[in-house]
Amino acid sequence: MNSKRQFPIWHPFTQHAVMPEMTPIAQSEGAFLTSKDGRRIFDGISSWWVVTHGHCHPRIVDAISEQAGRLDQVIFAGHTHEPAEELAEKLLHVTPASLSHVFFSDSGSTSVEVALKMALGYWQNTGNADRTRIVVMENGYHGDTIGTMSVGERGVFNAAYEPLMFDVTSVPFPRPNDADATVAALELVCTRGDVAAFIVEPLVLGAGGMLMYPPEVLAQLKAVCEAHDVLFIADEVMTGWGRTGSMFACQKAGVEPDIACYSKGITGGSLPLAVTLCRSEIFDAHYSKDRSKTFFHSSSYTANPIACAAAVANLKIWLEEPVIERIADLADMQNRHIAQMMDDDRFDNVRQCGTIAAMDLKVRDDGYLSDVGPKLYAFFQERNLLLRPLGNTLYVMPPYCTTDDNLAEVYNAIAEAGRTFGS
Repeated sequence: MNSKRQFPIWHPFTQHAVMPEMTPIAQSEGAFLTSKDGRRIFDGISSWWVVTHGHCHPRIVDAISEQAGRLDQVIFAGHTHEPAEELAEKLLHVTPASLSHVFFSDSGSTSVEVALKMALGYWQNTGNADRTRIVVMENGYHGDTIGTMSVGERGVFNAAYEPLMFDVTSVPFPRPNDADATVAALELVCTRGDVAAFIVEPLVLGAGGMLMYPPEVLAQLKAVCEAHDVLFIADEVMTGWGRTGSMFACQKAGVEPDIACYSKGITGGSLPLAVTLCRSEIFDAHYSKDRSKTFFHSSSYTANPIACAAAVANLKIWLEEPVIERIADLADMQNRHIAQMMDDDRFDNVRQCGTIAAMDLKVRDDGYLSDVGPKLYAFFQERNLLLRPLGNTLYVMPPYCTTDDNLAEVYNAIAEAGRTFGS
């Protein structure tokens, strides 16, 4: 096989030996993608969890077009520009009051890398260099760079890269009726005195299988961190921008993180951008005439003006339109449709948090590498539905412009998939 000729593009999280053909997409609008051959495909996963208000939202498209003709890019070290300034101001207006400084990057993974470096830099610069331990939650996922893999679940995703990763301490996922074990485990490790930070996906662990836990547990975990002076990092890359029902997941628990990571929906899903927000104490620990205390992190496209303009347009939609009401309506629709799966014995652990719904198809081989995963993906593609199961876990996370009829079609297909592939 001449792989260079057959697969010139190497696609992400794709085993080309199993999926040799990609679906060519020509355009998009609202909750739909249009393939090159004219098929309208419902985007049931918001194109990897990024699209919020809908594809090609006119206000965001106009902002991108206008900004592209004015200022496309400028080095952000030693310079600034209006879209970044306006975006930072608006972010500080809608995010927890504890957060006072905005650091720009370009993806969810890098926003988490920034958070980890901020935490370690804080302790180093305040004379506590022995605080280096990072605590994580079992089944977590925070990205695919070396640092973010290190703080994520170890397994098939990263086994080949194990020599590059640093050690972390893990606490168990808060399972129903056993959340106290998670809180107790965090309490125990924090008493060691060497913990720099605890990083967690609030309320929903995405790539780990859409695992969900209640807000009160998140609040308890934050209280433990406060009691032991451990920095609390909220990875809201996926859970932010309305997915869990509130603008940010931490709001549902009344939690104000020390450091927070936001990406994906920050531009409404139009362009790559990320931010890491932190408390003033963390910025102040790096603020010094001693240049060795500089926060040494950058990317070439930090605070790209066009991406920032898209994010400003997104924030204006949030501030000027009834987005929360749309999210509540979508969550209600999800709740009505997922209720029909409760009595289907082919599915297990049917669950919902805000606009996210998930269920596990009962099969003999479960888990991310379950053979049923590619079969389910192809099954839904044949029905013009973009659903990308996590192994035998099916989930629906659509844009906020989704209608009840759209969801009816999705859940009818899921029920049919259960009859076809379930055991």
